[in-house]
Amino acid sequence: MTDGKKEMPMKKILVTGTAGFIGSFLARTLRESGCEVIGIDTITDYYDVGLKKDRLAKIAGGEGFQNLEVDISDRGAMEKLFTDHSFDAVVNLAAQPGVRYSLINPASYIDTNIVGFANLLEGCRHSGVKHFVYASSSSVYGANTHQPYSEHDNVNHPVSLYAASKKSNELMAHSYSHLFGLPCTGLRFFTVYGPWGRPDMAPMLFARAILAGEPINVFNNGNMERDFTFIDDIVEGVARVIQKPAAPDFEWKSEAPDPATSYCPYRVYNIGNNRKERLLYFIQLLEENLGKKADKNFLPMQPGDVQATYANVDDLIRDFDYKPDTPLDVGVKRFVDWYLDYYKQ
Repeated sequence: MTDGKKEMPMKKILVTGTAGFIGSFLARTLRESGCEVIGIDTITDYYDVGLKKDRLAKIAGGEGFQNLEVDISDRGAMEKLFTDHSFDAVVNLAAQPGVRYSLINPASYIDTNIVGFANLLEGCRHSGVKHFVYASSSSVYGANTHQPYSEHDNVNHPVSLYAASKKSNELMAHSYSHLFGLPCTGLRFFTVYGPWGRPDMAPMLFARAILAGEPINVFNNGNMERDFTFIDDIVEGVARVIQKPAAPDFEWKSEAPDPATSYCPYRVYNIGNNRKERLLYFIQLLEENLGKKADKNFLPMQPGDVQATYANVDDLIRDFDYKPDTPLDVGVKRFVDWYLDYYKQ
């Protein structure tokens, strides 16, 4: 983390998904910077509940943080939340994640990612929230193969329901920005990894299997590239964005509409490491740090997946003087050190 977080003014911030990977890190960072943080999370059993509770435990203690078990898709509960509290900013990190799971249980994506998102927008609209920040995803780029991915490119061809739900969030946010002047900033995260990560994502799946001597599934026969972005870099980016509400782009033109900005207070930014790495190199780093070779089970590309992701972060650098920069070898070592300690390997 940079010293930027120390300059944050005192603010009351709602963070959704505080038992989640990114949400737990952000809530802790904001609390340590002097903000008052109200967190909400339903602690679903989509993956290990124990891990989620342990994440919350590392935030707890001292003043400035309170966690509530509230479901963002529960309209009544959300109305009460915004009645009981007045927030300066709201950060939505609660979502049903996962591309492949959206093929199995699409209803959960509609409930949380669409209905829940609408409830948050309504809460912000009626309570005078100064800035609504929400997690989008690199998945929205879908069938677009122009790289590095730019926020100024068209993203109208999602290849999974998860991606479609995130694109829907961007559209819904724009409508509220247009209709009610609500400053909204969407953040497209690129392959977040690091300590306390999700067990359904490659780093945790691979580490567990390698140590157990079990094969790992490597899709597209290993021809995959990802813009791996370390968790600390993601959180630093989000923390900076919170403090700078989206503003209208007075150079926006309706005859040539820019998807990343608008005539209303609406913005979209990529947060990625600005380089793509081969998945096989990531696996190699895991092997080196775990001291054990992986048994690779090469498989074809899975439905809803894309071959490569690669973020253009020029706008993030220009507007926030910030660029994620943790090298992959450094990040993987920190992840493995945590994994071995947490799981007592």
